[in-house]
Amino acid sequence: MKTLLRALAVAALSTFGHATAQDFPNRPVHWILSQPAGSSPDISARLVADQLSKTWNQQVVVDNRPGGQNVIGAQAAAKAPADGYSYYFATTAALVSNPLTFKSLPYNPERDFVPVAMIGKSPMVIAVNNSVPAKTLAELIALDAKDPGKLAAANEGTKTFGGMMSQLLNVATGMHLLQVPYNGVAPALQDTVAGRTQVVLVSSAAMSPFIKRGDLRPIAVTASKRVSGLEGVPTMAESYPGFEYVGWFALVAPAGTPEAIVRKVNADVNAVLERPDTLKRLLELGAINEGPGSPEQLAQFLKDERVRWAKLVKDINLQPE
Repeated sequence: MKTLLRALAVAALSTFGHATAQDFPNRPVHWILSQPAGSSPDISARLVADQLSKTWNQQVVVDNRPGGQNVIGAQAAAKAPADGYSYYFATTAALVSNPLTFKSLPYNPERDFVPVAMIGKSPMVIAVNNSVPAKTLAELIALDAKDPGKLAAANEGTKTFGGMMSQLLNVATGMHLLQVPYNGVAPALQDTVAGRTQVVLVSSAAMSPFIKRGDLRPIAVTASKRVSGLEGVPTMAESYPGFEYVGWFALVAPAGTPEAIVRKVNADVNAVLERPDTLKRLLELGAINEGPGSPEQLAQFLKDERVRWAKLVKDINLQPE
C-alpha cells in the first residue's frame, strides 16, 4: 500500500510540474542582479531579458540590488520564492569567490541556488600604460626583474575578482608588481592611462574602450584561448599552461524551483543566446557565449570553478574576513 501511495505521489508531482511548465510564464518574471544599472552585467542581463520577454509575451523585470560585494543581491535572490518566477543573474564573485573571502555569508551558494543557464564568460585583460616599454608579457616580466616593485598594478579592490587576479599575476609569473587597490574599475583604469600606475588588470568589457582609443596597450588575456576582437593578444595559458581565470554571468534560481520550469527557462535562454544579433551584442559587452548548455553542465562548471578559486585564494594567501 505504501509503495502504491508513493508511486501515485510521484506521478502527481510529475504531472503538476509538467502542467506548471506548460503555462509558464503567466505573469512577469523577476531577475535579481547584484550590480548597478548601466554596468556590463546589467546591460547583458537586460539584453537577454528583453529577448525573453518577447518570447514569453511576459515581462522579465531586472531588479538591481547592488552593494556589499554582491551579498545584498545574492541574499535577496536566495530568499525569493522558489516558484519559477524569481532568478538570480549571478557573477563569479557571488557564487564562487565570496565564500572564500568572507568568514560568513547570509546565503550559501551551493545550498540556496539551482543552476539554470550559462550566459557568457568575460575574460580579463592585462594592459600597460603606453609609456611602459614592454609590449609582451615576457618583456613586462623582464622589466619588473630589473627593479622589482617599481611598477604599480592598479586593480578594483583587494578582494574583488580583478584584485585577486592581479595578485595571482605576481604569483604565477614571479613578478613583484606593487598592488594598488582602487574603489572600482573606473579609477583604476584612469590612473593607469594617466601613468600614476603602469599596469592594470580588469575585464575585457571595461578595458575595450581604452584599447580601441589607444589609451592602453593589451599584452595578455586570462582566457584559455584567444579572445574575439583581441586575436593578436596572447593568452596567459600560452606561457603558463593551465592558466585560465575568467569572469562569467550565469542564471540560477532559488533552491526548490520546479525542475520542469528550470529546464524550460534553460531551453528558452539557450535559444535567445543562439541568435546572431544577441551573440554579437554580448561580445561587444565583453561576454563570450560558448554555445548551449544544460543545467547539469552549469552545475559541473560551478563545481570546477570552486576548486579553481580555492587554489587561487590559497596561492595568494588571502585570508577571509
